[in-house]
Amino acid sequence: MMNMWARWAAGVVTAVQVLAGPASAADAPASVRAPIAVPQPIACPTGTRSSREYAFSLMGNRAGYQTVCLQADGTRVVHFAYNDRGRGPALTSKIQLDAKNVPVAITTDGNDYLKSPVAERFTRARGTATWQNKVESGTQPVAGAAFYVSQSGSFEELGLLARALRDAPDRKLALLPQGEADLQQLSQLQISDGESSRQVSLYSIGGLGFQPTSVWLDEDGELFATFDSFSTLVREGWQVSLTAMRAEQDAQEARRRTAQAQALRRSPSGAVVIEHANLFDSERMTMRPGTTVIFAQQRVVAVGPDGSLPIPAGAERIDAAGRALLPGLWDLHTHPDLDSGPLFLAAGVTSVRDMAAEPDKPALLRVFDTSAALGPRVVYAGIIDGRGPFQGPTKMLVSDQAEARKAVQAMSVAGFGLVKIYSSMDPKLVPAIADEAHRAGMRVGGHVPAFMTAEQAVLAGYDEIQHMNMVFLNFLYDKVQDTRTPARFTAVAENAANVDPQSARVQAFLRLLKQSHVTLDPTLVVFESLFTDRAGVVGPGTAAVADRMPPLVRRSLLEGGLPVPDGKDARYRQALTQMQRMLMAVRSAGVPFVAGTDALPGFMLARELELYVDAGVPAPEVLRIATLDAARLAGLEGELGSIAPGKLADMILVDGDPSRNVGDVRRLRLVIKDGALFDPDALCRALGIQPLAATGR
Repeated sequence: MMNMWARWAAGVVTAVQVLAGPASAADAPASVRAPIAVPQPIACPTGTRSSREYAFSLMGNRAGYQTVCLQADGTRVVHFAYNDRGRGPALTSKIQLDAKNVPVAITTDGNDYLKSPVAERFTRARGTATWQNKVESGTQPVAGAAFYVSQSGSFEELGLLARALRDAPDRKLALLPQGEADLQQLSQLQISDGESSRQVSLYSIGGLGFQPTSVWLDEDGELFATFDSFSTLVREGWQVSLTAMRAEQDAQEARRRTAQAQALRRSPSGAVVIEHANLFDSERMTMRPGTTVIFAQQRVVAVGPDGSLPIPAGAERIDAAGRALLPGLWDLHTHPDLDSGPLFLAAGVTSVRDMAAEPDKPALLRVFDTSAALGPRVVYAGIIDGRGPFQGPTKMLVSDQAEARKAVQAMSVAGFGLVKIYSSMDPKLVPAIADEAHRAGMRVGGHVPAFMTAEQAVLAGYDEIQHMNMVFLNFLYDKVQDTRTPARFTAVAENAANVDPQSARVQAFLRLLKQSHVTLDPTLVVFESLFTDRAGVVGPGTAAVADRMPPLVRRSLLEGGLPVPDGKDARYRQALTQMQRMLMAVRSAGVPFVAGTDALPGFMLARELELYVDAGVPAPEVLRIATLDAARLAGLEGELGSIAPGKLADMILVDGDPSRNVGDVRRLRLVIKDGALFDPDALCRALGIQPLAATGR
C-alpha cells in the first residue's frame, strides 16, 4: 500500500500481501488461465518532442509501464501505472525543472496503490516552496536548491533526483519537506540490446530511507533502470541487459552489506556471562530473577541462579542489572530481503519465516548466517499461485495438477516447511497440492483461493490459515465470492461486526480447525493499518516508533489505510475490535495461533503482540507464542525458543518487564544471534533510525 517514494524510503515493499476467498468454483479455472491485466500505456500528448518508455515488472512478471514525454517547453509529462493483484497506482505527472535540474513545479493526478484519488501539487517560486498532497500541506522558505519528494510520484523523479545530486556541490541536496540526500557513483557498465550498445552508470542515493537506493542513469543523465529483489523498472527494449546490470549492482551492494556487517557484528572469542538477569522461562511462562546465563560460540552452556555457576576463565561478563532476558523473538509472517535483514535485528527479531519464497531464495539469504550480511535466521514457506489478472508476485504459477505437483516438489527440494497457496489458485488443485506437500513432510496454508471457503480449504488439506480476514470471509461468501480483489479487505471492514464469534456457525468452524490441527496466522497489525489508519495521521500501530524513523519513512506512515466510504468510519474501526474478539474465540476453542506481521520488518512485531494482549491474551502467553511456540511450528524447538543449555544463543536484553507490559520488548539493550552480539542503538543509527536511548524512553 506504499507509493513509490515510500517504497524506496522503507527499503522494502510493505504493500499488504494478503488474502483471497471462497469456492463453488466452476468458473474459477477460466479466470485462473486469463492473462495478467497489464495497464496499457497512455500516448504522449500533442507537442511531445521526444519520449522514453519503461517496462515495470513485479517478481519478473510484467505489471505496468512508465512513459516520459518531453514537451517543447521542457515540461516532462509522466504516465505511470501498474497492476498488483487488482491494486496499483495510475498517475499522470507534469514536472518543470530549473537550470539545475531541480523541480520547480509538479502536478500529479490519478489514484494511488489502494485506488484513493491523488491530486498533488508542488511549486517553488521567489524563494518559497509550497506543497499539498493527501497527507500534508506546507509552505517553507528555500534559500538554496532543495528537491521536493512527491508523496505520490513516479520512478522518473528518482532519476531526476540522482541527476540533480550528480550536479550538486558535494553531491548533496536538501529534501522537501525534510531530510537530505547524497549520491555516490559506484560503477559504469557497457551494455547491449543485441543491436546497439550504450554506457550506463550505477549510482547510490543515501538519505531516502533505511538503506541506500540504487539507480542507473544513461549517458544523458536520464533514468535508465532501477530494481531490487521485488520490482524492476527498465528502459523498454533493454530487458536483455538486466542480467549484466543485476550482477554489477549485486556485487556493489554486497560490498556495502559486508562492510556494514563487519562494523556492527561482534563475535566474542571466548565465553560470555550474562549476570543478574530477569530471565523469561518460555516453557513455564514465568520470569526468573537473579539468573546467570553462560554461552560460548553459538551455544548456551549453562543457566542458573546468580553465584551458582563456575565462571570460565577469561569470560566476558555482562551485568544485566535486573533487565529482562528473553529468547530471540520470531516473526512468522515476513518477506525478508537482503537489505531488510538489519531491521529485524534492530528490533530484536532473530528468527523469521519468509512467507513468499521461491526455490532460489535460501541461497540468497544464506549470508545472514555468515559475516557477509546482517539478518535473522530464516525458515521458508514457498508461494504458489494460479495464472490470471490478479496472480501473486511469484514465478511459481500453475494451471494444472502436473504443474502444481512439480512446483511443490521443487519447494521440497529447496527445504521449505510450508507451501503457501495464493489467491488465484484454481480450487480444484488444492487437494493435489496438499497431497504432494504432505507426502514430502511439508505443511500447507496461505490465502484461501478465490471461489473457495476457508472451511473447504481446511477439508482439502490446509494446516494453516494466513490472515484473520480469511476467517471472516468464510462467513461472508454471500457477499463476496471473488476475493482476489480488494473486496477481501472492504467486505470484512464493512461486515465484520455482523459475524458473531460466539454464534453456532462460527463455533462449528472453530471446532473444525481444532480437529484438523490448523494453526492461524492472524497478522492483526495489517488490519489495524487497513481499517484504522487515516491519511495525514500516524496510526496507532506505528505511534510508538514513527518518530524514530527516517524522515521519508515516517512520512510514508501517514499514507492511511483503506479508502473509507462516507459514514462508515466507525464501522471500519470496529472491524479490528471484532477481529480481536475472534482471536479470543480462536484461543478459547483451543486453536493455536502464531505471531506474524506482514508489515514493516522487525518494528511491527511488538505492536502485533500488543494487539493480542489488548484482546485479552496474557502477556506471558504472548511471549511464549513469539518464542517457543514459533520455534515448535518451525520444527526448531530443540535449538531455539527458550534459553537453555545446548540451545543456540539467540537472546534479547530489554529494559522493563515484557511479561507485565509486552511493549517493553521495544526497549532493547542487547541483541544476540548465534552467539554474536549486536548493539541495537548502533544498528538503528546505521539504518537512519533514532536510537532508543536518544528518545529518553
